[in-house]
Amino acid sequence: MKNVGEKAITERIAIAQAVLDAPAAVIARLRARTLDKGDALEMARAAAFLAAKRTPDLLPLCHPLLLEKIDVRYEFTETSVTVQVEVGTQARTGVEMEALTAASIAALTLYDMLKPHAGTDLRIHDVLLLKKTGGKSHFVRA
Repeated sequence: MKNVGEKAITERIAIAQAVLDAPAAVIARLRARTLDKGDALEMARAAAFLAAKRTPDLLPLCHPLLLEKIDVRYEFTETSVTVQVEVGTQARTGVEMEALTAASIAALTLYDMLKPHAGTDLRIHDVLLLKKTGGKSHFVRA
């Protein structure tokens, strides 16, 4: 792991997303929270929290961080749901990987819970970092 001991502790925030496409009828059931397996949106939210907290266990070179904020939001179209995860902390290193991992795992959780309704008509895409602040560099995707 990279030595970050000399870096200043600053507020670090990252926002990442993942998009899941599904048939309109399946997205309607997801939004109505009437899936056979239960409330997929709440399960995906819980999965995102776990994923963000466990990122150092999954990615070998990530530093363990005390996460102070994890926020999961959903945006819907007729045939998709976008998961956005914001992660924040006060630390010497950023939380981009925690946000990206959380968004990915939330989308995978939705995929798993939608499989009985959509079969192979599911697609995860556009997993990307939208914003990061703190430290020396800042980034906002236009």
